[in-house]
Amino acid sequence: MTATRKEHDFLGDLEIPADVYYGIQTSRALENFRISGTTIASMPRFIQAFGYVKKAAALANMELGVLPESIGRYICLACDKVIAGEYNDQFPVDVYQGGAGTSCNMNANEVIANVALELMGHRKGEYQYCHPNNHVNCSQSTNDVYPTAIRLALYATLTDFMGDMEYLRQGFAAKAVEFCDVMKMGRTQMQDAVPMTLGMEFSAWATTIGEDIRRIGEGREQICDISMGATAIGTGINTPEGYAALVTKRLAEISSLPLFMAENLVEATSDCCAYVQISGLLKRFVVKLSKICNDLRLLSSGPCCGLNEINLPPRQPGSSIMPGKVNPVIPEVVNQVCFDVIGKDVTISMAAEAGQLELNAMEPVIAYTLFASLKHLGNACHILRDLCVDGITANREHCASLVRNAIGVVTALAPYIGYERSSEIAREALASGQSVYDLVVRHNYMTSEEIDYVLSPERMMQPGEDKELQRRIAKRLG
Repeated sequence: MTATRKEHDFLGDLEIPADVYYGIQTSRALENFRISGTTIASMPRFIQAFGYVKKAAALANMELGVLPESIGRYICLACDKVIAGEYNDQFPVDVYQGGAGTSCNMNANEVIANVALELMGHRKGEYQYCHPNNHVNCSQSTNDVYPTAIRLALYATLTDFMGDMEYLRQGFAAKAVEFCDVMKMGRTQMQDAVPMTLGMEFSAWATTIGEDIRRIGEGREQICDISMGATAIGTGINTPEGYAALVTKRLAEISSLPLFMAENLVEATSDCCAYVQISGLLKRFVVKLSKICNDLRLLSSGPCCGLNEINLPPRQPGSSIMPGKVNPVIPEVVNQVCFDVIGKDVTISMAAEAGQLELNAMEPVIAYTLFASLKHLGNACHILRDLCVDGITANREHCASLVRNAIGVVTALAPYIGYERSSEIAREALASGQSVYDLVVRHNYMTSEEIDYVLSPERMMQPGEDKELQRRIAKRLG
């Protein structure tokens, strides 16, 4: 038989495994919320944030004289161990839970209390010496602790994620340099447009990712206002005078984050729209990222009957029935991550809207969904670069051939031979199947050297036309 200890709450007694650091309220949550099988233990940043919050509260409470130092200093030592990740496996509560996060808060209170008890030389469950509610949760409510922990963990997770985004951006930027001299046709509405370089295409992707890194950085700063000291509904009930400002100051010090007290604690207790904003920024990024993956799949389509302008590194056989087929599996899986994040944005919006009056009880699904999106997206950024972008090669001759034979190339020649002649060339090329390049030379509108110069990567990178070349051609054409 497994050894147990008996704990009590106002619902009655419960036998708890003797070796665990959580207690009766965590055990009740384990009975009530068997939903996903994914636990708070899977979010170490969140657990670390609880450690910071509880330590800051203990420091403020000792300073204000409402928590004995003989207990408070052991709570702080226990919090340090939680912050270090030593007890992550003691957070078994499901990520989906009712109660506005009370089960998470009590899980943290019980673990910290029992770790402190051991440090004090007592046994787990001897709460007369250090109590989860009376001491660890002193001057606190789930309603200010839980959202504050979300914000701390979210700030740190966003910082990590911005690094993941930068890693992907650098991959595209490196390819932009590598492909700077590869001429190709640009396309609009899936039709030939005008010439460009492959490097320009990759540079645009790097730039758009960089834009979103900046936007997410700006959004990250919007979650630095916290509601510690608000307690139940924002009135600060059961806190000593000056506690809210002091606990915020201590939390900023020990976490090294730019935290400040929310302007209106009642508003801060019920409002979840900062999470909506972060989710919206993630959605903006994944819409772009999914479009990039679509483009990679299009540009590599073929190899014989598609665009075939680039080659994605082969990662696995693509079919159980078609020999030799290789699919773009990495962009495909990133597409799917993006779809999931867009769906999660809907979940976050609905949960933020679902609060009533002075509290939003749906914050657990907001927290889990945000952290899951960031984790999956961070992994996707690394996989996309490591297993796809870094190994992309260009089919240079094929790209050049497409440019040479594309009717759209006439647009780049129009400033030199005129719109009417360009239109005639385009119609003739379409009717005859001959290339614009050959027809322009045959009609003596331009020499092959002049066309090559106009369509060169160097010339394409410069704005405006070559006025001297325009004068020479105009003189020749009369």
